[in-house]
Amino acid sequence: MPIAVAALVLYLLAATLLATGLRRDPAHPGRTWLAIALAAIACHAAVHGVAWHLAQGPDMHFFAALSLSALGMASLTSLLARDGGIAALGIVVFPLAGIFALLYELHGHPPATAMDWQLQLHAWCALLAYATLAIAALLAVLLWIQEHALRQRSFHGWMRALPPLTELETLLFRTITVGFVLLTATLLSGLLFVHDLLGQHLAHKTLLSVLSWLVFGALLWGRWRRGWRGMTAVRWTLVAMGLLMLAFFGSQFVLELVLHRAP
Repeated sequence: MPIAVAALVLYLLAATLLATGLRRDPAHPGRTWLAIALAAIACHAAVHGVAWHLAQGPDMHFFAALSLSALGMASLTSLLARDGGIAALGIVVFPLAGIFALLYELHGHPPATAMDWQLQLHAWCALLAYATLAIAALLAVLLWIQEHALRQRSFHGWMRALPPLTELETLLFRTITVGFVLLTATLLSGLLFVHDLLGQHLAHKTLLSVLSWLVFGALLWGRWRRGWRGMTAVRWTLVAMGLLMLAFFGSQFVLELVLHRAP
């Protein structure tokens, strides 16, 4: 519990420092928040490390998966911000990561599900894909906000914290490309290593994941062949991410918390 609380406090402090820095100078919010965020990420990872040590194996149940995805999002946000990307994402991502880390700790840790290395590889690919594409969805929301503000000629000071529209769009598609590759690896590893989909209550999860993969793939094809951008990219990204959320967490929520069945 103390480690999870420390992670939450550090995440909130990082988000507060980042928001203050962006308000003062949107182009240069400073670096103190990044050091605090990295400390929060380390505490967050330690929460899972301690839990896995006690359970003698990795925990991939609902709250664990939610927390791990948030940990991945926080790490990716820090990486993007360090390289001059979208630091403003941290204002949303960091508090969520802290809350999910605490929820995981408060919910308790069910016995670890026995998984061989193949299933662990599949699970890690899935979590990395979700974290990456969730960042893409947040970038799509920022792109929509920026386009809407430009159309309305409403140039608020906070918009200076965002890169030019074309750079934001480029970052969005690069993130989607990486996430699409990871999602492809997830589906392929699931095809190779996961058996008896119906018996494991995974048919609906697989179907939704494939649908999300198709939508993301169609978006990347449309960008390559037809130059899709703007609101078209935003809509396709959010639809695909909605399907992926249902696949990753919707079905797991129903199975574990409603039907009380093992995933």
